Amino acid sequence: MNFYALIPAAGSGSRMGGAIEKQYMDLNSVPMIAHAMMVLAREPRLSKIFVVLSPTDKRWNNYAWQGWEERIEVLRCGGTTRAETVLNGLQAMSNICAADDWVLVHDAARPCLPDDMLGKLLDEVADDPVGGLLAVPVADTLKRAAADTSNGARAEATVPRAGLWQAQTPQMFRHGKLVEALRAAGSDMTDEASAIEQLGLQPRLVESDSRNLKVTYPQDLELAGLILGKLNE
Repeated sequence: MNFYALIPAAGSGSRMGGAIEKQYMDLNSVPMIAHAMMVLAREPRLSKIFVVLSPTDKRWNNYAWQGWEERIEVLRCGGTTRAETVLNGLQAMSNICAADDWVLVHDAARPCLPDDMLGKLLDEVADDPVGGLLAVPVADTLKRAAADTSNGARAEATVPRAGLWQAQTPQMFRHGKLVEALRAAGSDMTDEASAIEQLGLQPRLVESDSRNLKVTYPQDLELAGLILGKLNE
């Protein structure tokens, strides 16, 4: 049994509104994706890190990814959605990965994954029959917006938060089962656990915290920089 990581990095990050793709935006003097790769590369149990790029990506070769050459393999087979990119990457990995090998899918836009959280995921899920993911129990009160937005967004109801968790990455599943799940689910899945759930399986939730944020909007970049500064002290 081996452990591999897969980083889907074929998107444009349109909500960031930048001139370049989100994964290449500068974060503490290096591209954002470099931080995601660094924490994975420090974990000795991971045999290889696969980065799935768009076939038309022209920025990757502009950077010197020094020190990681032996740990990283680039796959230029990204699709138009996250699910397509992950599935294409998994299929391209199939000449290396066995069906029972673990694959940890991690967002390029989650640059602040603490080392101990990654280790905790591996420790708790390695013997799980289904797989699992990092997640955070929802603490805030949740509101459902009304469908009619002609007079601005209006709260229609309060959603009970008991039992609700916010999904993060990495999400860790067996290679063969994840391929099966994504093929069955279609291209609109926003995370791997959703596809696994559609097979009738229940992924394990491994408690994480808010440091492992996803950079989605411009203001998130500043916060990520501050978190990385504290993690690297």
